[in-house]
Amino acid sequence: MADRSKDSLCRLPEVKRRTGLSTATIYRKMATGDFPMKIQLSANVVAWYMSDIDAWVANPMGYHKAAA
Repeated sequence: MADRSKDSLCRLPEVKRRTGLSTATIYRKMATGDFPMKIQLSANVVAWYMSDIDAWVANPMGYHKAAA
């Protein structure tokens, strides 16, 4: 697993701004493995690793997260 200690987290509004995707599309793509998975920070707070979003933005058609 990658060292995430220096990786920034971004919340949904920032993810939507950077990707141009709607909330529904983000969650649909996560379900198929075609978008980075969210990180649950608390009961009502989720975020994504910035490096994962950067990787998706760099190659949205080729992104596919391998099953863990």
